[in-house]
Amino acid sequence: MRAMIALALVLAIPTGASASAPVAAPAHSRVLPLQGGHNFRDLGGYRTADGRTVKWGLLYRSGEMHDLTRADYAYLQKLGIRTVCDFRDTRERATEPTLWPAGHSPKVLSDDYALDMSSLRLPGDPAGWTHDQVVTAMTATYPKLLDQFRGQYRRMFAELLAGDVPLAFHCTAGKDRTGVAAALLLTALGVPRATTIDDYLLSNQHMAPMPAHPTGFWAKLSPEAARTFAGVDRRYIDAVFAVTDRHPGGTMGYLKDELGLGAPEIARLRALYLTKG
Repeated sequence: MRAMIALALVLAIPTGASASAPVAAPAHSRVLPLQGGHNFRDLGGYRTADGRTVKWGLLYRSGEMHDLTRADYAYLQKLGIRTVCDFRDTRERATEPTLWPAGHSPKVLSDDYALDMSSLRLPGDPAGWTHDQVVTAMTATYPKLLDQFRGQYRRMFAELLAGDVPLAFHCTAGKDRTGVAAALLLTALGVPRATTIDDYLLSNQHMAPMPAHPTGFWAKLSPEAARTFAGVDRRYIDAVFAVTDRHPGGTMGYLKDELGLGAPEIARLRALYLTKG
């Protein structure tokens, strides 16, 4: 049950490459070419409403990094990642630690806590859970992430305002806690809502296939519930934006009041992480 309660964050692990060394990447690659990367993506290249573009190579979102290989770490070292915001809880980090090479570890920021996702305790036998039940539970849970991770999101933005980049932020699957963080960041940068949601939904393209012979929690789930837990749905992130849009001053008012991003901070973020054209 604990795995399900954790937003299925340990259920949906995106795929990585399997070559003996990272595949050569184009100049700008949305998904990083890592052997053991899980949903590790660059947020660069998105156009903003005022015609600017998010800079490549500074802002990364990801799933857990426990499976990164030595070659992967060498690749990330070349990217110059300075700061990592790890949104995972204490148990997740202990179970699947990120093993940065000695002397090459970035600044890692994390909190000791136990993730509370009691709203995902669906009634009845997991073998009978339906797609609609899971979607309803996840949609109800997502807005709670805004409160649960407000402190960690504020700290991420503080690092960005300080210019401690390149910065990567992640959870386990890189789709839920990380998905909300990415949506808030792209919104602060002025990326249109539709583009922000498209980025959120990209996680559905980078998940590992369902296990052929499921065990443990997977084995208890109905196939449709397992598929639903493993992905993302627009209704989840829409539920987050419904909360921020209702805030006095709308989502920009939310960013100011809840995350400390007033007009000066928004202007600085955009000056640092956007480029013309």
